[in-house]
Amino acid sequence: MSLSCFELGEQMLSVDAARDALMTLAKQPVAVEHVALSQAYGRRLATDIIAPVNVPQNTNAAMDGVALAWPYAQPTQTMWPIAGDAFAGQAFEGLVPPGHCVRITTGAPLPQGTDTIIMREQLVECTDSVTIDTPDRVSHGQHVRQAGEDIAIGEVALAAGTRLDAAGLGLIASLGYAEVSVFKRPNVAIFSTGDEVTPPGKTLPHAGIYDTNRFTLIGLLSEQGAEAIDLGILPDDPTAIQNALANAAKQCDLVITSGGVSVGHADYTRDALEQLGKLAFWRVALRPGRPMACGWLGESRTPFVGLPGNPVAVMVTFSQFVVPLLQRLQGQTPSPPRRLTAIAQTPLKSRLNRTDFIRGIYTSDAHGALHVRSTGAQGSGMLTSMVAANCLIELGDDQAGAQPGEAVCIQPLTRWQ
Repeated sequence: MSLSCFELGEQMLSVDAARDALMTLAKQPVAVEHVALSQAYGRRLATDIIAPVNVPQNTNAAMDGVALAWPYAQPTQTMWPIAGDAFAGQAFEGLVPPGHCVRITTGAPLPQGTDTIIMREQLVECTDSVTIDTPDRVSHGQHVRQAGEDIAIGEVALAAGTRLDAAGLGLIASLGYAEVSVFKRPNVAIFSTGDEVTPPGKTLPHAGIYDTNRFTLIGLLSEQGAEAIDLGILPDDPTAIQNALANAAKQCDLVITSGGVSVGHADYTRDALEQLGKLAFWRVALRPGRPMACGWLGESRTPFVGLPGNPVAVMVTFSQFVVPLLQRLQGQTPSPPRRLTAIAQTPLKSRLNRTDFIRGIYTSDAHGALHVRSTGAQGSGMLTSMVAANCLIELGDDQAGAQPGEAVCIQPLTRWQ
């Protein structure tokens, strides 16, 4: 464990410095397992996928029609005798004589001696020959897919660390793999804290609030390929919190709480962390997102992230700190959030020496330029602003706001389509 990480506790860190420090808490990635390709969607590859065959395997037809054995001495030939047939899965055997053709279907291996495909719509067919309509539109070698033009044998088709989407699964299947080696889904313990937090479906007490953060975190973790271990709601009881953290550290790769890490009189999570493990840091100069605490728990030194209690702050800090930590746990080099540049349409408030994340809506104009506006009120408990937003507007610690017409940095948010 890097000692410097644990010398940061009372310092006010920038977002980038906090992100870098947090990465030192994950000493090694989760284990690797082999899974059936049909079960690999959303998983991260643990090894490169090497092509054991050419894709396509054979030089083949890209169209239904005929394959020509083009005679170089007769480039203007229009009537072609038919030497046989070639179908997908049923190759033509033998050599096609020059000046002859073979009827062929899309994907069928190109018969030996042929090198050009004429599509069916351009042919006048007779019993034993075809005539090419508009031969001036024919070019030598057209409509042929070369063996290995997609992937050549021995090439890296997908690199280790790639997260498998639908296209990736199809690509691996095209190489004949039935199983893949992937990182296990990180097991992440989550629970909310506070006597005022009430589970949805229960009667809301006069001084209570419904628990939104656990369900938000379940969704966010799922989007990152992690497995959420829901430990429910913990009361404002130091012993209960300490026991829950200790048990979670034994069974999970990462522990996340929401709420209970400030200096309030009933906030016990940070104290429990210091009893069970070690606090790395807890002061980060961002809004929304304070307070949060980071460190490790137990003999296993399981990474711990104590997120703020306000719902929007949970989502913002997750995107900035937990996402790269999950990348690290899955064997990746953590990457910063994706950033684009947009032109502000509305005044944006910020403060020097603090990074502000403003919920925004960006659009593209007719020329492809991006423009962004605030969603409106920016209270850290207003989840409606996150539902409306498609980006976070990032105003760095060297910016005291932005005016309409100024260029600003935005981080697009992932949304189901």
